[in-house]
Amino acid sequence: MASAEDYDFEGADAGSALSIPQEAGQVRKGGYLVVKGRPCKVEEVTHSKPGKHGSAKCNFACADIFNNKKYQDMMPASQGCMQPIITRTEYTLVDIEEEDGFLTLMSDEGETREDLKLPSYPETYAAELKAKFDDGKQLILTVLKSMGEEQVIGDKEDTEA
Repeated sequence: MASAEDYDFEGADAGSALSIPQEAGQVRKGGYLVVKGRPCKVEEVTHSKPGKHGSAKCNFACADIFNNKKYQDMMPASQGCMQPIITRTEYTLVDIEEEDGFLTLMSDEGETREDLKLPSYPETYAAELKAKFDDGKQLILTVLKSMGEEQVIGDKEDTEA
């Protein structure tokens, strides 16, 4: 019989899915698709007609939503594929740590978090954010979350402050 010390209850999640199933023939330009385990935005879709040796095929040209890396994928139109679940959340930027670039963010409910770093893509965006913050601007950051990864993807100046 296992004792209470044998189990680790430190970290847990709600068990929600990171992606949902979808038929490849239903994916359109501007939609989202999981390619090689990465959440991607579909930039182009081409369909080939069914031929003598098989079903209709879908060719996808996609870009990773976090680093814009290009991916290609091809699959039968009737095949199942996965669509990533993507959420956008806005936080107020409170502080930027000098040494390691961690951000202190505050939600609308007043909760703070300090587990996100300055974005690495695009290359100049982290420096732009830091410059705006150093100029004393109140910034609201948009954080994109998908498949267990989070990154700041945009900012706007808080005009209500």
